[in-house]
Amino acid sequence: MATNAEIAARLLRDAAGFFRSVGEQNPPLKDHMDHNAQAFEVIAERVEVDPTGEANFSQPSEGGASQK
Repeated sequence: MATNAEIAARLLRDAAGFFRSVGEQNPPLKDHMDHNAQAFEVIAERVEVDPTGEANFSQPSEGGASQK
């Protein structure tokens, strides 16, 4: 049986795929939709790695990118 965190991560990744699809079909929205998709993918990763962790959006992520 899947954990709540696994289900949440899957839903977040599915939403990211939706945003990317919308961006591909609507070129004027592509950059915005890609940005949304990336945000959902980052949070999906965090939910999997540290399901009870706290978000600190003032600190850079491990990859060095800002989390704003």
